[in-house]
Amino acid sequence: MAGSQWELPPELCCRPMAFVALTGLDVVYNAVHRAIWDAFCANRRADRVPISFKVLPGDHEYPKCRTKRTSYEWYIPKGIVKTGWMNKHLNLVPALVVLFYELDWDDPQWKEKQSECATKVEIVRTSLQGRNTKVAVVLIQKKTPLPPGEDLVASERASALCSSCDLSGKSLFVLPHTDHLVGYIIRLENAFYEHAQTYYYTEIRRVKSHKEFLNKTTHQLLFVRHQFKMAFLSELKQDTQNALKYYRAAYSLVHELRAHETNMLEIKTMAGFINYKICRLCFQHNTPLDAIAQFRKHIDLCKKKIGCAELAFEHSAWMSKQFQSFGELFDEAIKLGLTAIQTQNPGFYYQQAACYSQDRKQMAQQLCQAGTTYPSPDPLDTQSGGLDFYGQRPWRQGHQSIDPTDPEKEKLGILALQIKERDVPHSELIIALLSNAVAQFKKYKCPRMKSHLMVQMGEEYYHAKDYTKALKLLDYVMCDYRTERWWPLLTAILTTALHCAYLMASVKDYVIYCMELLGRASTLKEEQKSRIEKNLFKVLMNDIPEAESECDQSSVGAARSLWTDRMALSGSNELTVEMQDYIPFIQCKARFQSPSFHVDQPIQLQVFLRADCPHPVSFSKLTVSLSNQEYNQWCVVESSGQDSMTLLPGKPRCYNFSFVAKTEDVGKKVEMTGIEMMLGGDSGRCVFLSWRGAGGDAASTQEALQASRSSRRWGRGNEARQELDWDTLTLQHSTMIISRVPRICVRLSHQPPALTNEMFCISLTVQSQEDVVAKDVKLTAGLKPGQEAGLGQTTHVTLDGSSVCDDNAPALLTDVPLGDLTPGEKLEKCVYMKCVSTGPRIFLFHVAYSIDTAVEGRHIVCNCHKDETVTVETVVPFEVSVKFVSTKFEPLEQVAVDIPFLLMTDILSSSPWPLLLSSSSLQLLTVTSSTPQLQSQLQQVVLQTGESASECFCLRCPADTSSSNTVATGQYVVSWRRKCSNADSPLIQTTVTLPHVILESVPLYIYADLPSFGRVRDSLPVRYHIENRTAQVQEVEIAVDPSDAFMFSGLKQVRLRVLPSTEQQMLYNYYPLMAGYQTLPQLNISLPRCPTSSSPALRRFLPQRIFVKPQGRQPDDASIAAA
Repeated sequence: MAGSQWELPPELCCRPMAFVALTGLDVVYNAVHRAIWDAFCANRRADRVPISFKVLPGDHEYPKCRTKRTSYEWYIPKGIVKTGWMNKHLNLVPALVVLFYELDWDDPQWKEKQSECATKVEIVRTSLQGRNTKVAVVLIQKKTPLPPGEDLVASERASALCSSCDLSGKSLFVLPHTDHLVGYIIRLENAFYEHAQTYYYTEIRRVKSHKEFLNKTTHQLLFVRHQFKMAFLSELKQDTQNALKYYRAAYSLVHELRAHETNMLEIKTMAGFINYKICRLCFQHNTPLDAIAQFRKHIDLCKKKIGCAELAFEHSAWMSKQFQSFGELFDEAIKLGLTAIQTQNPGFYYQQAACYSQDRKQMAQQLCQAGTTYPSPDPLDTQSGGLDFYGQRPWRQGHQSIDPTDPEKEKLGILALQIKERDVPHSELIIALLSNAVAQFKKYKCPRMKSHLMVQMGEEYYHAKDYTKALKLLDYVMCDYRTERWWPLLTAILTTALHCAYLMASVKDYVIYCMELLGRASTLKEEQKSRIEKNLFKVLMNDIPEAESECDQSSVGAARSLWTDRMALSGSNELTVEMQDYIPFIQCKARFQSPSFHVDQPIQLQVFLRADCPHPVSFSKLTVSLSNQEYNQWCVVESSGQDSMTLLPGKPRCYNFSFVAKTEDVGKKVEMTGIEMMLGGDSGRCVFLSWRGAGGDAASTQEALQASRSSRRWGRGNEARQELDWDTLTLQHSTMIISRVPRICVRLSHQPPALTNEMFCISLTVQSQEDVVAKDVKLTAGLKPGQEAGLGQTTHVTLDGSSVCDDNAPALLTDVPLGDLTPGEKLEKCVYMKCVSTGPRIFLFHVAYSIDTAVEGRHIVCNCHKDETVTVETVVPFEVSVKFVSTKFEPLEQVAVDIPFLLMTDILSSSPWPLLLSSSSLQLLTVTSSTPQLQSQLQQVVLQTGESASECFCLRCPADTSSSNTVATGQYVVSWRRKCSNADSPLIQTTVTLPHVILESVPLYIYADLPSFGRVRDSLPVRYHIENRTAQVQEVEIAVDPSDAFMFSGLKQVRLRVLPSTEQQMLYNYYPLMAGYQTLPQLNISLPRCPTSSSPALRRFLPQRIFVKPQGRQPDDASIAAA
């Protein structure tokens, strides 16, 4: 048998669809027929009925139908299912034969064509003799038919055609060849589908009817066969629920068969077929758990049914195929929408299939003896070229008894199968299955399973002698095992990889894997490590290494010749190995002794090396590469003596390097870019071990973390130990070159907080503590960069404190020369800051200078600097409040034109320092002063914190003011400075914009002249002035209200006229009756011509009250005498 015998037959794996044969179509030469055929089969969508169409000639010979058996009494079945039965019903025996014939209802040769059509139908029936296959006729017509019942001729001729062809009316169809051809075709195939359903239903009933003739003694195979046939026919009928039921029944029956060595293979084969169908239908019904349960049951039932012991590899092959097929079904279901998880995905089934294939390979190596010749004649040949029944042996087909018919034939057949098995590419099968499993585990994010299977793939490639692919896979997965510290697994993989490298004569790979197997990650014994180390040094001496003990001896000879060729090649004696990716036998750690060095200090770095191999290691050269290559010349050590460049096993060794930094590198970082060690010499092969950065390898990070945890756990008791603890060594791959430590003293003095707009003074004192002259001292002072963007616009710095700086002054003064400073010399400087806005500010004072010094005999010029910062809060010195009041000190919302009013200002000090108010002034715009000359009332006033100073100004809005309702008043300017500042300090001008006033016009202005006080029972003259402010004659009605506190003489009620822009006066004599603040008699004023002007509005300019003193006594003689 061929090695592919375990592949499932394609007719089992495909989706069964009803088979319909189309005859009478010439798809090659007739364009109409070709269009009809394309409409049936081209671009079929998923929503169309599942039918398999095939074009056959009208006289096609269909398989002959055997004579129907009427009794099974003496019938002994030879097998379960014939190998051709599924294919016969899928592709050979149609459920329906459709005859296409071109015939219109009005065809002039109707009679002749009717007869011809009947003849063709009869030919089809003859070829299907004995079958229940349905026959239908489709008339291809050029015209679109009329609706049913309207075309009487068509009805008559259709009836006649059905009679002559012996067809029912449901089997005759009309297909107009018009623009809507596809629509007609879809309707046609729906009708075909119904006929096919009827056919398969009839076939199922026919098979089911055989059950009553069977007995369970001799017809066990037939029970399985009939259930399988009914299930398959149900699938063709698209009745998958019943199909699943029949398949389950067939599966139960197949395991009830009496199993022995001669029929074990047939039972397993049919069980595998039926299991495949059940699992496929379960996935199709979206019940994956049922499919998994069925498969597990199937494996449990069959895994011990090995059969012939000499062909045990066949059982492993069959088991492998079961897992592979289920994995493929599972994967196909996932592609159709099923959701899988990490713990249940197709990868596990592919993996198990690969395991059984590995078992098959091992059993084949044990059972299939080499050197035997293939028997002749071939016992695996059959007369028909194939098997009659699935799962039977070619040399005893149809044999169902327990004992084989011919023992000699049996032996020859087993021998032929064993010899055939030797030629099976087992490794290819295993690798293909493992590859599928890896793809699944990668998809479902199972990295460890993926790595494990990739190792198995690499080992299979190794056994298949494909060393290049094996090495590629093993090298890929070793990265994970190095990172996760699986040392035993890594050692096993490295050993296989070393074998591959040796057999390939890959010098670089061989050197790398030797180094790793000698390292701390290797779990090999000391004698094995010693042998590997000797081989490594043989390669370094350009000699051929000894063969690895476990290598395939048939390949060792070819490997030696390859090594000989490699050693003879010139120009390939230098190798560079990147150690960061491996765990080599030499460890390297490097560090700068400090994270930073001053430019006047030598930069020192240390390189620590340790060998983990069994024997000492000598090397020729050690170099450290830095980011600035000009320093590399100082970081090289070469072997001058043999002992100085030797590493003892397990003993760390330290190499120190030192160099002087350049002044232009101040502020820059110096990094180690790499460390390189040279093994070997010019006489042999040179291997450069290269570490990136400051050393370390693939396991260093985890080891350092573990060491730090253990040091924290056990405390710091290691300090007493003198020997170097390798695990606690930390890498320091970079250092910063910083400027020399400045030896100057910088002090700042100031009086915070700063006041807005003042020239705030910060005094700077610089004193040199250097031993030599500090040259070219420069000062940078002002707002520290990096603060809020708006602060730069509101901060101004200057060195001139005699006047207030303008807005063009910068926020930062840079490089102000201060000259040279001799040792001990002191320098003072005042810097003035003007802060326009409030809030905190950070001011920077940067003093830089240069000085001559020497480092390890080299003369250098060092630039030194010292920074001092100070945070200054800026506050408002005082707050100014302004209000407008009337001459009676009543608040004003509106100001009457050409009537005096008062401006009140109030200055409240919020400064923590005393303020000296030098002067104040008004800068008026539209209003004028009622006094001839405005004078400041705050000259030289000193305000303490929380104190306030007030001023009052009498103002008037002229009559010629613009007609707008709101006008600007002007500005209030206050000149001030700190009280504690020098007398010649500049004054700060603080300008406050006065609020706008709303103007109003009054038609009549009434005011009064009266004394400042009155006296009880003394006459109090009061003169009222009435001015007409309009351009019209105003009639004024005045009435005086009586008062309990006064008697008066004058007109109590009067009506008068006041000409435009003129004035009338009215005199009243008031006679006070009571002392104290008394309310004056009120005037009720009305203007008939100005009804909008009310009496309260007109008299608001008049005084309301007056103070009345009590009446005084006249001294007389009696009172004096009494006294």
